[in-house]
Amino acid sequence: MSTVTNTIMTTQEVAARFNELAQQELWFEIQEEFFADNVKSIDPPHSLYFGYAEGIAAVRQKGKDFVSKIRDVHGAHTTEPVVGGNYFSVGRNMDVTVEGFGRIQIDEIMLYEVKDGQIISERFFY
Repeated sequence: MSTVTNTIMTTQEVAARFNELAQQELWFEIQEEFFADNVKSIDPPHSLYFGYAEGIAAVRQKGKDFVSKIRDVHGAHTTEPVVGGNYFSVGRNMDVTVEGFGRIQIDEIMLYEVKDGQIISERFFY
């Protein structure tokens, strides 16, 4: 008789896998693999680009809306994650041409909260 054990990934394990995918620019795959159904996505109050989205469908649409407006990628880089408790953060910089905004450079810190092996919130600081 074999016993199947469902193990929940630790924050460190989620961060490591997140990094593997981020280094390949596989952001929608990150959402599919880790985002909880009730995930929250929060941009700064002063953001010209986005605000708040809640729920996997709304957060996915927020990402799709941003990607659909990118006309050219001049460069993008994501740092290795730093883990603390149930959180991890990465630095991200992008140099992109965006419809309606022209060429912009975004330097940000992305903070993720993990619960039971799933990302329950993402916050962007820029």
